[in-house]
Amino acid sequence: MLDDSAATADIWPTAYPEGYAVVDVETTGLARDDRIVSAAVYRLDARGEVEDHWYTLVNPERDPGPVWIHGLTHEVLAGAPLFADIADAFAERLADRVLVAHNALFDWSMIAREYARAGRTAPVSRRLCTIALAKELSLPLPNHKLESLAAHFGVVQQRAHHALDDARVLAEAFRPSLRAAARDGVRLPLLECRPLTEWSDSPAGGARVGHQSSYGHRPPGSASYGTYGTWRPSRKRPACPYPNPGRYVAGQPLKQGMRVAFSGDTSVDRELLEDRAFDAGLHIAGSVSRLTSLLVTNDPDSVTSKAAKAKAYGTPVLDEAAFTQLLRDVAPADGPAGPGRSGGAVG
Repeated sequence: MLDDSAATADIWPTAYPEGYAVVDVETTGLARDDRIVSAAVYRLDARGEVEDHWYTLVNPERDPGPVWIHGLTHEVLAGAPLFADIADAFAERLADRVLVAHNALFDWSMIAREYARAGRTAPVSRRLCTIALAKELSLPLPNHKLESLAAHFGVVQQRAHHALDDARVLAEAFRPSLRAAARDGVRLPLLECRPLTEWSDSPAGGARVGHQSSYGHRPPGSASYGTYGTWRPSRKRPACPYPNPGRYVAGQPLKQGMRVAFSGDTSVDRELLEDRAFDAGLHIAGSVSRLTSLLVTNDPDSVTSKAAKAKAYGTPVLDEAAFTQLLRDVAPADGPAGPGRSGGAVG
């Protein structure tokens, strides 16, 4: 544990945020159409000290999903408020703070979608993933699970997969992580939060990323959430204009033109993850070949054809958290961009 004296006022980085909202949400699943069933926020000051905490159940208006994980049955959630009913209270606790979560892409994506469905935007501009921070600090963790981070800092977890307790555990583990970063002058792995505004009530979809779509309420008589809406239609991306620079090399940045394939479940919606990679100048590959620069998968030992081919070809493999960190600073291509595209990395 880090002694409080290590993070004195004279060494605290002036560029660090003024406050944090440590968040955990439990959901009906991991897909784009899944919903939040409970949410918790621990508000912390600039040094990581707890200011207050908040918790709510949320009626997802659909099957609660993996009850054996979060323990929230249909009966428990039936009388809970809808997300639209708690949106203001939630927003009040997120406003003007950095959202902190364990695998923050997932929590942010779920929160952003809920606000989009309600025709609103969550008041969050930046997020910080505690997995990424643990990597920046080179913490000797056996894996990236919350329980491993908690054990490292001696934090006792009482109710795993209960939003309030998970948020408490994360807040208690984040405080010494933040102070260690301040002590060592580590730049916090802050990422931009881009609001999702592509929700449409039209069964045929038609909304585009980054454009306001038609929001609305659940149509009368709808049996379930998943029967009437869509985030966006499938579409074909234009070709990547940059030449393939070859395979990814560990310890070096990604470079525009690299061919990146994805395999297995991802915490953030797959299309959103691919969109971000494409916007950074990477080529999204549908399969793995000898030309593939990198395979992104959270389960490298799976029996999928992509994982098997990556192993056979010796293709470099990264997990989702490591890949999203590399997306912060993608190196420009060696040659000029093709027609209709410009170079540059995304933040």
